[in-house]
Amino acid sequence: MPPLSIAARRGNALESVHRVSVAVVDPAGRRVATNGDPRFPVFMRSAAKPFQAMPIVADGAADRFAMSLEELALACASHNSERRHVAIARGLLERLDCTEADLACGPHRALALELGVLLPDERPPDDLAPPGHLASNCSGKHAGMLALARAHGWPVAGYHRPDHPVQQRCRAEVARWTGLPPAAIAEAVDGCGVVTFQVPLDAMAGAFARFGVADDEPATRLRGAMLAHPDLVAGRYRLCTAVMRAYPGEVVAKVGADGVYGAALPRRGLGLAIKVEDGDAHANMAALVAVLRQLGFEARPSLDRFARFPVYNTRNEIVGALDAAGAISFE
Repeated sequence: MPPLSIAARRGNALESVHRVSVAVVDPAGRRVATNGDPRFPVFMRSAAKPFQAMPIVADGAADRFAMSLEELALACASHNSERRHVAIARGLLERLDCTEADLACGPHRALALELGVLLPDERPPDDLAPPGHLASNCSGKHAGMLALARAHGWPVAGYHRPDHPVQQRCRAEVARWTGLPPAAIAEAVDGCGVVTFQVPLDAMAGAFARFGVADDEPATRLRGAMLAHPDLVAGRYRLCTAVMRAYPGEVVAKVGADGVYGAALPRRGLGLAIKVEDGDAHANMAALVAVLRQLGFEARPSLDRFARFPVYNTRNEIVGALDAAGAISFE
């Protein structure tokens, strides 16, 4: 079969193609399956959040501030801005003696409206918080970073800047989990203002493979938090939440912006990383579902909405579809 890609069809004719790079590796970094360029240099974006959250547990901030599993899950989240998400972030800030003004993340349109995939008879969540720093999809991550700063006695101001100890600590964890020397990891500014890290796709997959099987306390607590509360990792009508519910205990999934997905497959001892090269978010979802199915995960009807997207015209008529074509290659 041809390599996996995400095809947009108008009628029965191919109109455009989204190229996809995939790496599936074991904890030692050995490739199990690939597609496109498994060494594609990719900014991890929000897929790095579980690794950015590691110091919160490892350095004692989670225990010092009695962070719940819900708060740890939110620290790893790109949440929907549902009022429950915002309330959890607010509660943690209050225990830190911080306020919304201390958060460096800016306001934006709720991801429930950007990345939520609804069927024709469904409506967006009606409990979305208005835009604000606390309603940022990254507010849990930023609150966790403030907890890390408080636990160490580091300044809260500027915690998001590359030279702040919080960001240096996160950089060290990303290097440790990817197995790369820090000098090999390129950096830039993420959408929420903190540092984002660029690594080869297979190194990112390796980080997720190790995350899925590690038995140290930081990894097991964060992995357990995400699996116990998939509704906090994303939210209603979102793929991260839906895929973890569809395969309980088998998939720990984390979306990243601009066509990135990472996932740990704990029971199989594998990690995967996906980059849709043009950054298309819908193609990214279709790619994750396709890769999981090609890895042998049984198809789940609850994921069908993320596997094939109808193309509409201005009369709201379906005139085509976006879905996966081709296959990954097994090593």
